Amino acid sequence: MTTHNIPPPLSDPAQLNFDLQSKGFAVLSGSALREMTGISAQSFQSLEPSWNDLPPDQYLRDGGRYRRRRHGSFEVISGEVRAMPHRAHWQPLSYNALHGGMQRWFDPMDISVTQQPVWNTLLTFLAQVASNLFNTRTWYVEAHQFRIDTTDGIGRPTPEGAHRDGVNLVAVFLIGRHGIKGGETRVFDMSSSFGQRFTLSEPWSVMLLNDERVIHETTPIQPTDEKGWRDTLVITLRTNGFMDAPV
Repeated sequence: MTTHNIPPPLSDPAQLNFDLQSKGFAVLSGSALREMTGISAQSFQSLEPSWNDLPPDQYLRDGGRYRRRRHGSFEVISGEVRAMPHRAHWQPLSYNALHGGMQRWFDPMDISVTQQPVWNTLLTFLAQVASNLFNTRTWYVEAHQFRIDTTDGIGRPTPEGAHRDGVNLVAVFLIGRHGIKGGETRVFDMSSSFGQRFTLSEPWSVMLLNDERVIHETTPIQPTDEKGWRDTLVITLRTNGFMDAPV
């Protein structure tokens, strides 16, 4: 397990679309994200307390107790955000070999997050990034709040291993990490031998993935303190509707 942090390859905001097209991924620092969205550091920080109130993930097939999460669904059409009725999160086995094929009814995201103006601004920004990349204006968005902790001695951010999410764009925001080692991000190009590894450590830095080009994973975490944790916000954007179980 990696015991030192490898800094991420940060993208210039002006080169964001180019990096997503050429490399399949990009990483924005917290300051670059604030610059591009117009969201203040205080507004981002106002969302953070909700990570202390995430219920346990009841669907872990490895029997672990290390993951807590909430889930929400939204539509963004031409810059207008609409919250959707709560729904199950579903993926086929081809995208998630461990938890695919399951209707997973996670607890919904709290209105203390989704009704803040910063939330709509963030989703609108991601939809614009996706529209620049894929030239469409309608996006079906799923958001996941995660806390991975060291309750079991080890926590697995991606127990399914390296994977695609079956969407167009994936955004992984690092909210914070405490008392841990590991948690290294790895991104691999699906059509070549190119791969890159680094550690997200700055609060509200974000990794953006062209999910049609790359697969990704995050290595397990171990405690360096009495109890450690890693908080992330994962937002996916997909054209042609939500990914639902076949009828």
